[in-house]
Amino acid sequence: MRRNTKIVNIGNTPLGGAHPVRVQSMTNLPTSDIEGQIKQIIECLEAGAEYMRITVPTLKDVEHFRKIKQGLRDSGLGTPLIADVHFSPKIAIAVAEFADKVRINPGNFIERRKTKNENYIEALHSALKPLLSACKTHNTALRIGTNHGSLSERIMERYGDTPEGMVVATMEAVEVCLMEDFHNIVLSLKSSNVRVMVEATRLLIKRLDEKGWNYPVHLGVTEAGNDEEGRIKSAVGIGSLLVDGIGDTIRVSLTEDPQQEIPVAYNILQASRARITKTDYIACPGCGRTLFNLQETLHRVKAATAHLTGLKIAVMGCIVNGPGEMADADYGYVGAGNGKVHLYKGKEQILKNIPEEKAIEEMLKLIGK
Repeated sequence: MRRNTKIVNIGNTPLGGAHPVRVQSMTNLPTSDIEGQIKQIIECLEAGAEYMRITVPTLKDVEHFRKIKQGLRDSGLGTPLIADVHFSPKIAIAVAEFADKVRINPGNFIERRKTKNENYIEALHSALKPLLSACKTHNTALRIGTNHGSLSERIMERYGDTPEGMVVATMEAVEVCLMEDFHNIVLSLKSSNVRVMVEATRLLIKRLDEKGWNYPVHLGVTEAGNDEEGRIKSAVGIGSLLVDGIGDTIRVSLTEDPQQEIPVAYNILQASRARITKTDYIACPGCGRTLFNLQETLHRVKAATAHLTGLKIAVMGCIVNGPGEMADADYGYVGAGNGKVHLYKGKEQILKNIPEEKAIEEMLKLIGK
């Protein structure tokens, strides 16, 4: 079961609770390129993004962020925008007026000089308090996003670059938020090392549950790369946690145009059954018992049923794997011999020895579509 988390309102798209696991991406253009930013965001929205993040590296970029948001609103687009801020509390405070969520990294939010352990929470509190006040004023959410590669010197000295250190840094920032009675927060632990990201997130959930803190969690394998490598890393890291019931929003970080991240994210959600947005297919690889072209048949079945969002349809090569291995399917297309097909509804065989050339048509009738 999915972990029960509190709802955090991010603009007009709530996160957590019973809401779907949300998909987000991030632009990769200079923030000063306002027209380019708007165009890229729209491309991501058309691909299915629900949140978009924009880097805000300077105080001048706060005004650029405002103009980007205004341009989108003028176009009738109310998608929440997230400001990504590092190093500068002043920038975070300023952009909180316009952002639907601000992302900070506790590892570099206060000066990265060595801070005495007994003074660290005080220093973090001092840096975060004005930002939390601004977030309250403008109803802005906050993501505490701890990166494996940018832990503070203090954490590194005590824990090294370990999952434990990532969790400690995150929990300290949460404690400061609670000092100010601020709960509109989302947490994330990211790494380019899939095992570190998964272990750190599981450890974070354990520590949160021990304290009874049910804040929502954002998932992602940072710097995953591109092509097949980036997709597999993201699927292993994000998918492992989704199967655990962990995760309220995800981002697939690819070294590609950002709109390319979105279909990968939805495929991971579909494969982990964390969010169903299309037809799900169960198909065996085929073997010497298969007496028809299984690959071609699967393509034809997909073409005929791709509009049936939420249904699970099995295409199996023979009765050995068919009835048993497709038990989770709503409907089944099972090879029964040379040119013959059995059709199933759930575990029940409904039609037997249908000629292969008529089988898809008969299956659609059986489905009622």
